Amino acid sequence: MDYQALRSIPALFFSQAAKLGDQPFLWAKRDGAYRRTTWAETDAAVRRLSKGLRELGIEPGDRVALVSENRPEWMIADLAIMSARAITVPAYTTNTESDHRHILADSEAKAVIVSGDQLLKQVLPAASKVPTCKIVIAMDEVEIHQVHEVSFYPWGEVLSRGAALPDDVEALEAEAKRGDVCCFIYTSGTGGTPKGVMLSHGNILCNCLGAYDLLKSYGLSHEIFISFLPLSHSYEHTAGEVLPISLGAEIYFAESVETLLSNLGEVRPTLMTAVPRLYETMYQRIQRQISKEKPFRQRLFALAERLGRKRFLEPGSLTLWERLLDVVCDRLVRTKVRARFGGRLKAMVSGGAALNPDIGLFFTALGLRIMQGYGQTEASPVICANRPQKNKMHTVGPPLTGVEVRIAEDGEILVRGELVMQGYWKQPEATARAIQDGWLHTGDIGELDEDGYLTITDRKKDIVVLSGGDNISPARVESFLTLQPEIAQAMVVGDKRPHLVALLVPDPDWLHEWARGSGKPRDLASLSEDEDLRNALSKVVERVNGGLSNLEKVRRFMISPERFTVENEMLTPTMKIRRHVIRGSFGEALDALYGPAKH
Repeated sequence: MDYQALRSIPALFFSQAAKLGDQPFLWAKRDGAYRRTTWAETDAAVRRLSKGLRELGIEPGDRVALVSENRPEWMIADLAIMSARAITVPAYTTNTESDHRHILADSEAKAVIVSGDQLLKQVLPAASKVPTCKIVIAMDEVEIHQVHEVSFYPWGEVLSRGAALPDDVEALEAEAKRGDVCCFIYTSGTGGTPKGVMLSHGNILCNCLGAYDLLKSYGLSHEIFISFLPLSHSYEHTAGEVLPISLGAEIYFAESVETLLSNLGEVRPTLMTAVPRLYETMYQRIQRQISKEKPFRQRLFALAERLGRKRFLEPGSLTLWERLLDVVCDRLVRTKVRARFGGRLKAMVSGGAALNPDIGLFFTALGLRIMQGYGQTEASPVICANRPQKNKMHTVGPPLTGVEVRIAEDGEILVRGELVMQGYWKQPEATARAIQDGWLHTGDIGELDEDGYLTITDRKKDIVVLSGGDNISPARVESFLTLQPEIAQAMVVGDKRPHLVALLVPDPDWLHEWARGSGKPRDLASLSEDEDLRNALSKVVERVNGGLSNLEKVRRFMISPERFTVENEMLTPTMKIRRHVIRGSFGEALDALYGPAKH
C-alpha cells in the first residue's frame, strides 16, 4: 500500500473494496451471533448513502455530524460523507443535549446522522436550536420525530434515493485533494470547552503509514481488529477504522466495554488498541480472581509473573532451572491468560494516556505483548510507539515514520510532520499558539533518550507546583494509587499548597466484599464518611507512599461519595479524568483537608 500516493480515505476504501469484494469486512452482533458485512456490501451502501446525501443538498465542504455507537453503519456513514467531499463531525453518544448543541452550532453542521431512539431524543432538540442544521437522518427504525425546524429522514429512504441516481461517486471523489479537511474531531474537553480539530485526508493517511511501518515488525498477515473505543475519538477513528481498511483487515464491533472480555474470546483478535484504564481494569480483575484461587495456583501464578519479568528486564539472565520452570509456567499459566484474550493477539497497544510501567510489565510477563504509544488529536493522533524488537516499557517509544519530535527549552514536546492538524475550526489564535513555525506544541512535558525514545513526564498545564516551588506530576501519583486493588479512581491536588491531598474512589468489587465482611451498607454514598473504611484505605495510601518521594506522598485524602463517570461528566468518553469538573464538585472539601487558612 503506497500511503503517500493516496489522495483521500475514500479512494483507499474503494480500492480495497474492489480487490476484496465478497470477503468479510465488518462484523456486528445480531440475535446473539456475529453477522458479517462484506467489502462489496459496504461499498454499495457507501455509494448509495453518499448519493442520497447529495440529493438532500449536502455539498462539498458541508459539515455532517455523526452520533452513533460503534457499528457498521458508523463506518458506512463516515465513508459516505467523505465520498460526497463533505466533512464528518463525529460526536460522543454520551454527550448531553447541551454538548450536542455546542458541536452542531460550532461546526455549523448542515445535517446529523443519529442511531437509536434514545440518542435521537437528545440530538433532535439540539438540532432544532441550530439554524444551520436542517436535516436529521435516523439509522434505525424509530418513532417519527417531526420538528418544524428540521427535515427528518429514515436511513433506508436516503439509501433508496441514492440508489436511483447514476453512480458518479468515484468521479466526484477524484476531485478530492490530500490536504482537504475530511473531519472535525472535537477534543474531549478535559480542561474546558471542546475545540474542533480539523484533520485532512493526508493527516490521517500519514499516520496510517507510520502505524503500518510499526506493525510490519509484528508480521502482518490477515488481521482481525476488535473495535470498542468510541469511533468519534481520533485514536479509534485512525487506528480502528482507517488503518484496518488500509490493511484489508476484518473489524468486529464489541457489544460494550462491559462485555469486552467475552467478546475477545469470540472474536480472537490479532491486534488490539485500548486506553490504559482498560488495561488497569483487566489487571485488577485478574488479580482478584487469582486471590480466590488455591495457594498452589497463587504461587504458580506469582512464579510465572516473576520469571516473565526477569526475562523481559534482564534478557538472557534466566538460569537453566529457571528456563525449565518458565516453560512449565508458560503451559500452565500464560497459555490460559492468553486464551482469555482470544489466544492469537500479536500485540496490545496502549495509548490515549500514560500507562503505568508495572501494568505493562505484568501483561508482558504473562505472555501478552503490550506496547505503549503516545499521541494527540492534533497529531491525527499517533506520534510515537514502542517497537517489538526494543520495547522500553517506561517510554512511549520513538517517533513514527515521517514524524519529527524535539524538546523545547522548557521541556515541552514539539512535533512536526504531515500528521499535524490543519488547525482549530474558527479559532485562528488558538491555532497560532498550537502550531508555531510548523511545530505542534503538544502541551506535554518529556525527554528523549539516547535511542530517540520519548518519555512523557506530565502535562504542562497539569503540573502541580507546591508552595515550596517543587513540581509534582499528579498523573504519576494517581497511577500508583489506582494500581492498588482497593482503589478504582483517584485525583491528586496540591497546587500552591504545602503537600498533596487526594480524592479516592474505592474499587466497587473490593468495596462490596469489604462491606459484606464488616456488615456495612454497600453503596458508596453511605460509606464515604465511614471511619472503618477510611482506616482501611489509610493503610493502602501508606503502602503507596512507601514507594514515593517525600514530596509525592499523599498526606491526607477523602473518599468520594460517587464514582467518576462519563454520565456525571467527571470522565471523558476515553476515561480520562476531567480535573476541572471534579474540582468544581469537590474543591471546597479538598481544600478543607488542609485545615483552616492562616492569616
